Amino acid sequence: MTSITSNPPKKSLLRAFTSLRHRNYRLYWSGQIISLLGSYMQSIGQVWLVLELTHSAWQLGLVGALQAVPVLFFSLFGGVFADRWPKRNVLLCTQLSAMIQALLLWVLIATDTIQLWHLYILALLLGLTNSLGRPTGQAFVIEMVGREDLPNAVALNSMLSQMMRIVGPGLGGIIIAASGVPILFLLNGVSFLAVIVGLLLIKSHELHAQAPQVGSKSERKNTWQSLREGVDYVWNTPAVLLLILVVGLVLLFGSNFNVLLPLFATDVLHIGATGFGFLSAATGVGALLAALWLAWNNRQPTIRRVLVSTLILGALEVLFAVSGLYLLSIVLIASVGFMETDFAAQAMTALQTAAPDHLRGRVMSVQILFFDGSLPLGYLLMGWLSGLFGPARAMLIGALLCLLITAAGWIWHKAKGMRFP
Repeated sequence: MTSITSNPPKKSLLRAFTSLRHRNYRLYWSGQIISLLGSYMQSIGQVWLVLELTHSAWQLGLVGALQAVPVLFFSLFGGVFADRWPKRNVLLCTQLSAMIQALLLWVLIATDTIQLWHLYILALLLGLTNSLGRPTGQAFVIEMVGREDLPNAVALNSMLSQMMRIVGPGLGGIIIAASGVPILFLLNGVSFLAVIVGLLLIKSHELHAQAPQVGSKSERKNTWQSLREGVDYVWNTPAVLLLILVVGLVLLFGSNFNVLLPLFATDVLHIGATGFGFLSAATGVGALLAALWLAWNNRQPTIRRVLVSTLILGALEVLFAVSGLYLLSIVLIASVGFMETDFAAQAMTALQTAAPDHLRGRVMSVQILFFDGSLPLGYLLMGWLSGLFGPARAMLIGALLCLLITAAGWIWHKAKGMRFP
């Protein structure tokens, strides 16, 4: 990365990678490339393993739920620990824990002693690890790059996630075909070494905006008091509350199109499995382009920009719901993927920027609860509406609700004249 200088040319493509000029973030991001690739490879390996053991769709859903549920119930407490301890140390512990879990799963498979209940426990433990690691990781970004480059760093994280989401499962499938499932879990376990080494090499004295650590015993708060302090801040800061509620609800009603795409492919557009594959790929391409655009732009978000993005998302989904043309639907769903990444990344950047240093982990944990927690509920809702009215009307209902929520947020924003603190 020596070609990235501290002042990249404004028109250069290198502008999209400007936050990599920070050594600490460069180490962390580079380690994440390998670690995320391993994690997404394992995700397909875990699905395949459950199918081999049970041949049950219900068991697939159950294992996935056991991994997701702890994030919803315990991420708030993860934010408390993120604010109480040095974030690099917390991340070292979570990454080491995840590595041990992956290697243990590999040993169980390689020795042919794996049983379904092992997967239940390890999925639950990984979910608990993520409930601590995710708010900590998000809150740690600003400490590595500072406020000026935060929009770029958040976008680069999103871009990396989108790329690995595309590459990881495909590579995992190739490895399963060539070598079997066990090697995926070994590779994932080893991949954590990259991010662990990166964290160990980070220089603490070069970090920005470090939250003050708890001092004397009289300053200490118990976990519940700390948790309430973070929730009270969100509740009593109108701009932060507006952003979390509006974006969380738009994600609930508008970011659940993935569950409807197979039905659009078969029942609405009549394009079969191949067409479904192109629809799915188009959303990923749109999301990746959005992340690149945000990284290149590196602009501080505002409430107005986030609301405009959610408004455009709702309008695009209305058009997709009523479109009966395959090529037009490809363009529209790619645009939906673009706008979903656009407003979500802007919202995360805005919340990290607005939150005080000593509360950032807890604010991020509330964001994870509302943003991530809305998605599985949205899948259930859209599945139910699709069963009642069909996929097109279900998506249209969700899109119209997004537009109503955005309009209400706009009125609230204008009435209060909200700005980020």
